[in-house]
Parts: sequence; C-alpha cells; structure tokens
Amino acid sequence: MIDLALGVIVAQLNQALRRAFAIREDIAVLANILEQDGRVGPQVENKLVVSLVNIERESVAQRDARPGRNPMARALVSPEPVHLNLSVMFAANFSGSNYTEALKMISGTIGFFQSRPVLDHRNTPELDRRIERLALDIANLSVSDLSNLWSILSGKYVPSILYRVRMVSVDLGQISGQTTPVMRPQAAVSP
Repeated sequence: MIDLALGVIVAQLNQALRRAFAIREDIAVLANILEQDGRVGPQVENKLVVSLVNIERESVAQRDARPGRNPMARALVSPEPVHLNLSVMFAANFSGSNYTEALKMISGTIGFFQSRPVLDHRNTPELDRRIERLALDIANLSVSDLSNLWSILSGKYVPSILYRVRMVSVDLGQISGQTTPVMRPQAAVSP
C-alpha cells in the first residue's frame, strides 16, 4: 500500500509540475537521494526526489462498524487494518547554476499540495480502491530537527520540505475465521 500511495502522489505532482512549468519530462522521482554506497544516483540529478523517511502507526483510527444484514448469520472475522502516517521528504536535488530551479520546484510542490491537500477517489480517480484518501500536511521542523534528519539521510542539505501523509491503511482483507453472534435471551412475560 505504501508504494501505491507514494506512486500516486508522485504521478499527481508530476502532472501538476509539467502543467505549471511547461516541461515535458517527469521532474519528481520516487527514490533515495543517495545510493547505499553514499553516491548520488544518476536518476536523481536535477530532479525533485520524493523519499519515505518515516512510518508511524496511527493509533486514533478505529475500524468502521459494519452492521450485517442478518444478525443470526455468521460474520467473517479479519484482523484490524493498520493505519499509517508517512513522513515524506520532497527534496529538490538541483546543483550549481540550477539552484533557482530547485527553489521553483519546491515552490511548485508546496503550491500543488496547498491547492489539493487531500487526494481521494473524486479528485484522483487512479487512487487504488483500497486507499480511501491521502491527506498531506506540512511537517514543521526546527533547524536542529532538519539537521538531524539530513544527518540520518547521510546527505548534504538541498531545498526540501517534509510532509506528513495521513491515513494510509494496510488491510489485506484476509479472513482469520467466522463467528456466530450470541443473542441475548428474550423472556416472555404472560399476563
């Protein structure tokens, strides 16, 4: 599910950036900024790199109550879905004389998510049917927190913004059993 959620975010962002800046190629890529050996990969040069930097479990979300048609019928039992919040970094990896392009792409990214902070099936028909919606909020980081994040990423800072993507649900729809509802006995009172 995480790959599908981030994939649709990148696709939507690419469409918006192509329209906004009259460019023909995709500028946003879903990738790590650095390869495992510490080198910058060629696929992220002069690109807006979208990277997953953290996954958190959403503990507030609760399962929808789904009343059955027949209270005496057996009900399927399945594990509760896991609701996740993703921390996603949008980093403009443009160097040298392309620095203004980096700022332009970060501004375009902020503008797109400001105008469309929620991706759902109404405004994003290609959103996987198992994902109800994706809500994006800017995650404010202090300079110290930002420095720590870039240290963890083993990279040198480039213009970037961190968004929290709320409510990615992982539910494989697996059935673990069946249950028959227990009905409360009804006592009849005769006059």
